[in-house]
Amino acid sequence: MKQKEIPQYALFVNVKDLKEMHRDIWSEEVVQATMKFNKKRYDIDLLLRGSHIRKMKKKSYFIEFYSPKIFQHSKEIHLNAEYKDPSLMRNKLSLDFFSSLDVLSPHSQFVTLTINGKNEGVYLQLESVDELFLKKRNLADGSIFYAVDGDANFSLMSDLDKKPKTSLLSGYEDKVVKQGDKEKLEQFIFNVNTWTNTEFEQNIEKYLNVDRYLSWLVGIICMQNYDGFVHNYALYRNHDSGRFELIPWDYDATWGRDVNGKVMEGDYVRAQGFNTLTARLLAVDGIKKRYIKKMNNVLNNQFTVEYMKPIVYQMHEELKPYILKDPYVKNNIEQFYEEPAFILSFIKDRTAYIKNNLLTF
Repeated sequence: MKQKEIPQYALFVNVKDLKEMHRDIWSEEVVQATMKFNKKRYDIDLLLRGSHIRKMKKKSYFIEFYSPKIFQHSKEIHLNAEYKDPSLMRNKLSLDFFSSLDVLSPHSQFVTLTINGKNEGVYLQLESVDELFLKKRNLADGSIFYAVDGDANFSLMSDLDKKPKTSLLSGYEDKVVKQGDKEKLEQFIFNVNTWTNTEFEQNIEKYLNVDRYLSWLVGIICMQNYDGFVHNYALYRNHDSGRFELIPWDYDATWGRDVNGKVMEGDYVRAQGFNTLTARLLAVDGIKKRYIKKMNNVLNNQFTVEYMKPIVYQMHEELKPYILKDPYVKNNIEQFYEEPAFILSFIKDRTAYIKNNLLTF
């Protein structure tokens, strides 16, 4: 079978602008640049993205297109360095896994990048969650909030300083917000925290797509993403249904490794997860039974070594020739070769832990 080719993006940036961008890594001022792909030229705004990754040698980038304004049916893209993931695959594996569970999830693809002719190696291109994300999927119009820090925990209390929040919108960043939806989100968070058990059970389905939330919960528990319960997601309010849905984002700290690439044992995140909304949902007997049924189905069919092995190895083979040329990975190539077996071993251990603990909460 012919090896799948990974797209190559070439960025050209004024040398002074590039030096300043790398000097002031926390700057939010965009830099004008040019991107070339398939013999076409695109004028772009360029910005460093991410948090801890900004301090690393290999940077992640945000690109917004302004001439032409659309690239691959998007007006902006994210290029993730995946620097701390020795496999470079975890984020894509996770987002694809969510899609297989019928959870709204960004499209992703591997690309290679050069900047002013210098090889920057392999990147993961992530689709932006915005109005075009909805349009491409024929989804209803609605608002999108980005959960950017630990205060997006569906609680009245801050996850950062353990004090009462000064705003119930703390932890969220506006992406696409329609009139009145900020107030809807505030009211939703307030209700989640103040409804009686009976009120919660009677009303939650009107405000939250519970079935999709449970599918997301199954996914995040299986892959063991610790951060995703309180941020690393987009919140979409569907105007047709009036209900909220979660869209996962940035899932590199998964499949047995944490955000720094260190080993995360298969029992690190409990089988019922956490955050206020999850706790209240699983306190409802009928919803808890639905969650357990969904989880058992995924543990028996998708989160298995048999199901994931060909997916993991095919992705690994696709990356292999490009990884050998990546200046940030080639010195750690042995660990890259070992990662598929590591991921499959994690699946086995994680499955055993979940099955042993699924009925104990």
